[in-house]
Amino acid sequence: MKTTTLLFLLFTAFSVIAQDKFFTNTGTIKFEASVPLYEEVRAVNRQVAILLEPKTSTFICTVIVKDFRFKLNLMQEHFNDNYMESNRYPKAIFKGKIEKFDLKDISEVEKQYQIKGKLNLRGKSKEIIVNALIKRVPEGIQVISDFPIEVSDFNIHIPYTIATKIAKTANTELTGIVRSEDAMLTLK
Repeated sequence: MKTTTLLFLLFTAFSVIAQDKFFTNTGTIKFEASVPLYEEVRAVNRQVAILLEPKTSTFICTVIVKDFRFKLNLMQEHFNDNYMESNRYPKAIFKGKIEKFDLKDISEVEKQYQIKGKLNLRGKSKEIIVNALIKRVPEGIQVISDFPIEVSDFNIHIPYTIATKIAKTANTELTGIVRSEDAMLTLK
């Protein structure tokens, strides 16, 4: 009886500890800065790291800038060399707190949250508020968020000759399914 009780308590404690952090490095960010009648300016990055710490409501998203993929190689080259200077600023990081977040409230029904935090991009930081839809899925917790990035907020210089062909705001969408660290170990 004592052994059964001890095993139950250990299992329960381990389950709670396993819920301390949820993580993925296969999140996706898509962005678009297209202007009607001109060539589309669209890219996707499928190697986004996302960390969710339920106890502190902390949400962190890290992106390697060079991992964005464009339809045209030349556009990707200009993005990395001229606009984002990805050799000098290799990462973009968003770190924030999910307001009114409680892991117990997360179910299969999508719920909207606000995440207040700081976006660090090209050596500049800006406080932003991001809307996010969060729900439980069989693989873990799904997070979907749309947010605009103002090019001027991060000193991204677009040459005058093509300024009318690129939007001043990049519409960005983040999607990811984070898993508990315990589940990640089990999958390996």
